[in-house]
Amino acid sequence: MNLRLVKASYDNKALICDMMEEWYASGEVIVPWSVARTDCHDYERFLDDLEQKEEKDGMVPDSTFFCLDTDRNIMVGAVNIRHRLNERLLLNGGHIGDGVRPSERGKGVATEMIGLALKECRRLGISRVLMVCKKDNIASARSIVKNGGVLKNEVTADGKTMQRYWIEL
Repeated sequence: MNLRLVKASYDNKALICDMMEEWYASGEVIVPWSVARTDCHDYERFLDDLEQKEEKDGMVPDSTFFCLDTDRNIMVGAVNIRHRLNERLLLNGGHIGDGVRPSERGKGVATEMIGLALKECRRLGISRVLMVCKKDNIASARSIVKNGGVLKNEVTADGKTMQRYWIEL
């Protein structure tokens, strides 16, 4: 498996839509939310809605990347990097939201994808990264810890117990 983060474009539309179709069919909540904001079938709007350019309506600037397995030419996941934290993200959200397409889970994709996202965080000048996951999402917690995450605390948000991990870059 050889993974790299790429921006969405018309060149990789078919690969992205294939991944999104699998996610839609699963019926689950898609994370990161940035890739689910708009249906990929309206690809021009999908591209326009992937990133928040400026702070407004409680949203902060962010960057969305798709994770390409270059060996198999398949999109295996996506990450959204918030460039800074507001009060809501500090409690529940953090700097990085990540998700792996259902058929690619349990293969180490999330761990490697988070590592690649942390490199992007460094490029953005973020030196301390917050990642948050549900307490019952053991696989996500394990991927965060493998990338240097240290559990700071647990908080309750929207009736769910969330774990907050900090990663020093």
